[in-house]
Amino acid sequence: MPAPLRLAVIGAAHSHVRYALDEVPLRADLALVGVADPDPATAGRYAGEFGVPAYDDHRKLLDELRPDVVMIAGIYADRAEAIVDSLRAGAHVLADKPLCTTLAELDAIETTQRETGRIVSLLLEKRNYPETLAARALLADGSLGELVQVASTGPHKLNRPTRPDWFLTRKGYGGILGDLAVHDIDLVLLLSGATGGTITGLVDSSEFALAGSLLLRAGSVVATIEVNWLTPAASPYHGDYRMRLTGTEGTVELFWAQNKLIAATTDRPPWEVELPPRRRPAADAFDAFIAGREPEISTAVGFAATRVALLAQESADAGGVVVPWQLRGQSA
Repeated sequence: MPAPLRLAVIGAAHSHVRYALDEVPLRADLALVGVADPDPATAGRYAGEFGVPAYDDHRKLLDELRPDVVMIAGIYADRAEAIVDSLRAGAHVLADKPLCTTLAELDAIETTQRETGRIVSLLLEKRNYPETLAARALLADGSLGELVQVASTGPHKLNRPTRPDWFLTRKGYGGILGDLAVHDIDLVLLLSGATGGTITGLVDSSEFALAGSLLLRAGSVVATIEVNWLTPAASPYHGDYRMRLTGTEGTVELFWAQNKLIAATTDRPPWEVELPPRRRPAADAFDAFIAGREPEISTAVGFAATRVALLAQESADAGGVVVPWQLRGQSA
């Protein structure tokens, strides 16, 4: 039997680190070898759970352990440096979103990825939720006709007392559109197949924006995406995320928090669509790394969604100007 894939964690400030860690006890082909985080208590907590070394310096971990793949889930503003260092050390990268917080950081990551040939996969798990898989199937089989419009809302609970100081600053967090909107931007790019268009973003003007909206033109598809940190504390959901897809022959409404998908077409009244099984967020990425192939959420996919999200944030910072976007190596 081949040796297990050697996984290391660099940055565990966000609980999405569990997407990778939860795979370890499920698979004989994956082994956690170490955890690094600038906070020794955070590194020690996860390292102690698995009986592996803890580090407060990720470069030391990379030098000593030489992992095959690195999970990145640290402070948002620290992620780009950790990704670049991991790629240069020869590791593939599995990253929580946001991948990074500025376009300059994304440029550096893309340059390093091209130089090293390693894979960078972004955990855009929303595309593989059961509701999304079922909606994708309806689009693929022609039930909805041609996709015309997308309308998405992504409310979240802030849970302010539990948020660390870095999260509530623009410098540490990066911006609400670069963070929360990237999932739905990815879905618009996936479902439209577009390679270019325009984007306009707007956010409130506080140091930590609580709400943001964007208008995305993706080829012939027009999408509106709203995100916020304003879900009431008493709500039964962390976020009642929803999306409506409008095609020339029908519509579907995705109610992710409620595990429900409602469809209607020109020849069938509304019905609740049967959902496929849920997929584990990091399973396909590890399958791909082990097989030596790109995951479904490939390097190009993650870079594209990140770039459009950061352009939306840039638009918002400039007061809502219209910004063109174009996937690299593609024509509109």
